[in-house]
This record gives sequence, structure tokens and C-alpha cells, in this order.
Amino acid sequence: MPATLMFSGAARNVTGSRYLLQADSTRFLVDCGMYQERHFLYRNWEAFPVDPGSIEAVLVTHAHLDHCGRLPRLVALGFRGRIIATPATADIAQIILQDAAKLQEEDAAYKKKRHQREGRQGPFPEEPLYTMEDVDKTLPLFETVDYDTPVSIGPGVEATFRDAGHVLGSSAIRLNITGGGVSRRVVFSGDLGRWNRPILEDPEPLVSPDYIVMESTYGDRTHGDPHTIPDELAEIINSTVKAGGHIVIPSFALQRAQELLYNLNLLLINGRIKPIDVYLDSPMAIRITEVFKRHHELFDADLQKLMNAHHSPFDFPGLKMTQTTEESKELNFLKKPAVIIAGSGMCTGGRIKHHLANNISRPESTILFVGYQADNTLGRLVVNGVKNVRIHGISHPVKARIAQIGGFSAHADRDDLLRWLSTLKQPPKKVFITHGEEKAALNFADYLKEKTGYDAAVPHYQETAVLE
Repeated sequence: MPATLMFSGAARNVTGSRYLLQADSTRFLVDCGMYQERHFLYRNWEAFPVDPGSIEAVLVTHAHLDHCGRLPRLVALGFRGRIIATPATADIAQIILQDAAKLQEEDAAYKKKRHQREGRQGPFPEEPLYTMEDVDKTLPLFETVDYDTPVSIGPGVEATFRDAGHVLGSSAIRLNITGGGVSRRVVFSGDLGRWNRPILEDPEPLVSPDYIVMESTYGDRTHGDPHTIPDELAEIINSTVKAGGHIVIPSFALQRAQELLYNLNLLLINGRIKPIDVYLDSPMAIRITEVFKRHHELFDADLQKLMNAHHSPFDFPGLKMTQTTEESKELNFLKKPAVIIAGSGMCTGGRIKHHLANNISRPESTILFVGYQADNTLGRLVVNGVKNVRIHGISHPVKARIAQIGGFSAHADRDDLLRWLSTLKQPPKKVFITHGEEKAALNFADYLKEKTGYDAAVPHYQETAVLE
């Protein structure tokens, strides 16, 4: 019986990563992520393509919400199998899923009241996709495995997790599927990182597979030069300090916040900026930073050297962690220049909106963007140069300096993706291009065919491929 692969998520779109495999009697998923694009949110509520109770395992590439965010939904609908991930991914997923459940419970309660008041119904049920109770039932199902340690998934199916260099604990997954005298090797890239990035090791090379399922988030573009980050960051901080303002940085809690701390720490060590208070004002980022401290075995050689010299980027002079709402509010009354790092990364909610409201009309302050700003977000409006923004219902003139550093991305770009494939010693039978907007995925498939001659396909949602 041939093995089959269904693309039941992240097919011609970026989020909702989920792949269903059937190999003889073994049925399992690679990833079970949440859709985050507004026009695909309905898919989070759709029934799974098979009975969740019939799925034996879920292999999780990493802890971003679009790769693990529907696990509690799967459990709520009857899944009782194994959830297999690296130790760091399991630790971070606990934080991500708990936060997601809390937000969904709050959002559902708010929408229910608003819709009752307005006498209407919304497009989705007025209930959370899953609850904190569902998360509590999900976490005990996690089973951890170290990199490069084969683990049996079922009869004739073995998985090996390889370092993908994207975020702490992230993996590409290699599957060996045997049966009926036939052996197939399938590799899932997960989300790939970049080479020579701080904190993490580089993506591990491929062992030649028969089939590759590969992300294409930035498959049609290249990033800025990460080597310019220290120069750009030092200039922004020094000029803002001279003006007497604050440097306010919207940041994602996983990896981006920690990379910021890493770069600030190096600037201080090298005397490129004067001592300054740095506030990490994000409870989630603080919790995730604690996970980083517990998994120093995953750090690259440069960070290991810093740690051995007692120069941890997660505990340097001037770094302050603001846990409570009261501590966060006190930052409104700071009398001297400071760096404030807060979520969310696109300014769609969270504590960053309060810091924007307090600083965006101050010419002496700088709002520094270090991540992608999606369409129709507050962050995109500010980056695009609007003269006024509404925050919490109040209009604020934009008078602060608006700056952007483009080299921070943790995602492989087009050249990085090709570099990862360049280690292959023989052509795969097929490369399936997923986890990218349709245009980016199609462009990367064409680019790959041109550069390598590989058979590259861009599957549609719910399409099934037979792995001969």
C-alpha cells in the first residue's frame, strides 16, 4: 500500500501548517497549526479531514502558533495520541498555547456581549476555539526527543528531528517510511532559519530524501544584510539618547525579543552605546527568555563563549523584566532615556500600544520596527508614514522618529532556501512547495526548477499526493 500525504494546511498560504500522512496502518500529522490570515480564519473551525481519535501522533516542527496552535482543538475533538517535539519546542509550546487559550476565552466573551448588544451574530461561533482546560489536557501528551535521535512513530515509520535554525528548538523532520519491500525518505523543512545568525546554530544539512515538503515564506525575495544590525541599532540608540527620548520597539516574544537583547548586550560590552535601562515589557517574552536560559546547549559557539565569560544577553546590567501591569504603567513616567521592548510585534494589541500612545507624538523618541508589518495593522500604518494614528480610540499625531531595521528576520530567504537544498547529493523525486503566499510559492517553484531542474509542485488545500 503506497504512503499518502494530504496538504491540509499552509497550502498556497502561509499559516495553518498541517500535513496528514498515512503509511499502512500508521496515521499521523506533521504540525497542527492555527490559521492567522483573516480570510482563512474559518478553517480553524472546520472539521479535521479524518477522525482525530484515529491519529496516532503529531510531530511538531516548532512552537510558533501557526505550527502548533490547533493542538488543543485536536485534543478537544478526540485526539489522545503522542505529540512529539524537541524539549525546547515543548517548553515554548506550553507558553504559546496557554496564552492563545486565554486570549480566545477573553475574545469570545467580549464578542458575545457585543453581538448581543448589537443584535447580530458574527461569522464564527461565539465561543473560544479551545479553552485553558483543553490546553491542560494537551500538555501531558507531549513527548520530547533530542535532535538526531530516531524515534518510532508506528510500524515502518521512523522520524528524526534536525536543527532548522529558525527559533529555539525548531526542527526539520526526516521520515523513513518502509513497507512492502519499499523504503521512502520524506523531509519536512518546517520553517528554516538563516546562516550566521546569533544565538542559534545554522540549519543542519539534508540527507538526500525522495520527497521534500518545503516552506516558501520568503521564496520570492532576499533579506537585508544582518551584519549591518549593530551599526544601525547603535546609531538609533545614540541619537535618541542624545535627544532625550525613548526607543520603543514592537517585538515578537519568541526569538526576536531574545535577538534584540543579544545585540544590545554586545553594543554595551563593546562600548558602542552608553549604559542604558532596557525594559522587556512582555510577560510572554519573559517566560520564553527563561526557556532560553534552560536550553543553553542549543546556543551557537559565539553565545556559548559569551555565557562562559559571564556576559549573558539575558541578564546584563540595566536589563529589567516588567511582569505586572503596574510595572508596565510606571514606564509612562520614566525621566531618562530607555529602551522599551514590548509586544505585539505588529502593534495589534498588548502593551506596545500603550507605549506607542505615550511616545509616538514625542519628537525626541524613536519607534523602531524590527519585524515584518502585515497589511492593515497599526505597525504597517506607522511604517507607511501616516500623519495620525488612532490608539485605543484616541488620535495621536505621529511626531516621533520612525525607524526600521530589516536584517532581523528569522526566516530563510530565497537564497537561504536554495542553499539548504544545495547539500543534496541526488535530485529528489519531487519538492512540494508550501507555507508561503501563493505568489511566493509559485515563484519559488519556478526559481527552483530553473536553478536545479527539480520537479517542484505547489499543492492546493486538501490535495493528496501518493508517495510512490
